Amino acid sequence: MHPQLDKYKDIADAVALLLHPYAEVVVHDLSTEQVTYIANNFSQREIGEPSLLHEIDFKPEDRIIGPYEKTNWDGKRIKSVSIVARNDTDDAVGILCINTDVSHFHRAHMALSALISVPIDTGQPDVLFKEDWHEKINQFITDWTEQEGTSLAQLSQKQKKMLVFALAENGAFNGKQAAAYVCRVLAIARATLYNYLKQQRES
Repeated sequence: MHPQLDKYKDIADAVALLLHPYAEVVVHDLSTEQVTYIANNFSQREIGEPSLLHEIDFKPEDRIIGPYEKTNWDGKRIKSVSIVARNDTDDAVGILCINTDVSHFHRAHMALSALISVPIDTGQPDVLFKEDWHEKINQFITDWTEQEGTSLAQLSQKQKKMLVFALAENGAFNGKQAAAYVCRVLAIARATLYNYLKQQRES
């Protein structure tokens, strides 16, 4: 191993230990273009085998290469980044490659995506939403506050009054207990709500 690369063994061990068991760290010696050290070996590489640096398109002026993806021997997805090791005169003497096994995270991502996704071609179930005025009111309030450039927590009394008017115009209070629900959502008294509705009718 090149004398300047000896210190990178400790760095390799530290990174592999921190990210264990998901990271492998490989040190390459550019003077021999061979693998000179491996921490947490899961790529089945061996000390002394060719570095195959053309696979990462290494150039002497590079400092950091990647991140890039590759496939491990067992078919697992590997995400890697390589750091060019330099001596005191800034000459490239080696490469430190950090390989992370992301197959576990990929499977978890796929499982979570499947869990939270809703098929877009099925539509909302008619029976479920036929009388679900909660959902309709929630969506209406969300859309209204976004259009006004505000949020539910920041509504002024004037804005709450305007929102009640808009809700009434769109039939939000036709559902049983809808008025009580809106009062809770807007944090207003029922008498205030009915007063707003009266003002709207009179206008």
